[in-house]
Amino acid sequence: MERHLKVPADKKELIELKSGDYVYLTGTIYTARDAAHKRMFDSLLEGKEIPISLQNQFIYYLGPTPAKEGQVIGSAGPTTSSRMDKYTPAMLEQGLKGMIGKGKRSKEVISAIIENQAVYFAAVGGAGALLSKCIKKSEVIAYDDLGTEAIRKLRVENFPVIVVIDSQGHNLYETAVEDFKKNNK
Repeated sequence: MERHLKVPADKKELIELKSGDYVYLTGTIYTARDAAHKRMFDSLLEGKEIPISLQNQFIYYLGPTPAKEGQVIGSAGPTTSSRMDKYTPAMLEQGLKGMIGKGKRSKEVISAIIENQAVYFAAVGGAGALLSKCIKKSEVIAYDDLGTEAIRKLRVENFPVIVVIDSQGHNLYETAVEDFKKNNK
């Protein structure tokens, strides 16, 4: 099913999403990769505030290339999500509702997605130049010293993603393999 979703999204809309849905995001999302996740995680462990409220927010696992003159952002393809797995349950506990990346997630992350009624989306790897055209504004808001891994606030329009793991834990990476096996006997 194809859906259009304003982000941040409300809980009801996220619960309605199903694994395999094509979704076009419009609104505000944040970027954070390995180093930013580690820094936020360490801050939480130390009882400190993190630089953004994650309540109902989406994080795109992205470290964009530098923007060329006249561009909002450089190539903006997803990073492998499993690199954030050790930090993800803590981020979900902070209210994070959507994650965008590529690749499989750990059992612990899937359990945390279900517990927190969040959603994991995939963006198409290798299509960073095309995805960057959906990013209308980019602003570094925290951890500037991390360079491309700094936290950015993005305004996106019709940013294409696919629901991989929905809030009930249905996992497209598993069901697609089963469907393929069934249809190719």
